[in-house]
Amino acid sequence: MSRHPTVKWAQRCDKIYLTVELPDAKDVNLKLEPEGKFSFSANKDGVSYEVDLELFDKVSTKESKFIIGMRSIVYVIKKAEKKWWSRLLKDEGKPPAFLKVDWDKWIDEEDENEKAKDGKDFSKKSKKKKRKPRQKENPLQQIMRKLKLNCICKT
Repeated sequence: MSRHPTVKWAQRCDKIYLTVELPDAKDVNLKLEPEGKFSFSANKDGVSYEVDLELFDKVSTKESKFIIGMRSIVYVIKKAEKKWWSRLLKDEGKPPAFLKVDWDKWIDEEDENEKAKDGKDFSKKSKKKKRKPRQKENPLQQIMRKLKLNCICKT
């Protein structure tokens, strides 16, 4: 009989983040179908782990990507339609005990809409400011600047 690893999830309007927490997993098998069926299986220390989820709506398998790391497996699933889901799974009711919200990646629908309106996205690296070109210095000014004595040579 197989066990279930902890699975964390978060969403944006266009994608779902699924993180399977299983350090040192071997023989990892991932399957994603366009209808929204997600399957995971792996082995760790001779014990088999599996997860089968029927997602809320259809997904784009071609645009979805995964990364198998040492500590976890992260699957970024592209939604077929750009809309917020009311839940992760198709079935209503209480989700399985191994399925948890990934609060590190979670953003509310309103927060994502505000970020789009403001145009502020602090998750991306900020652009470097362009430096003003220096005025030509004479050799004495260059030496003074290098010695950090430029306050003396300002006229």
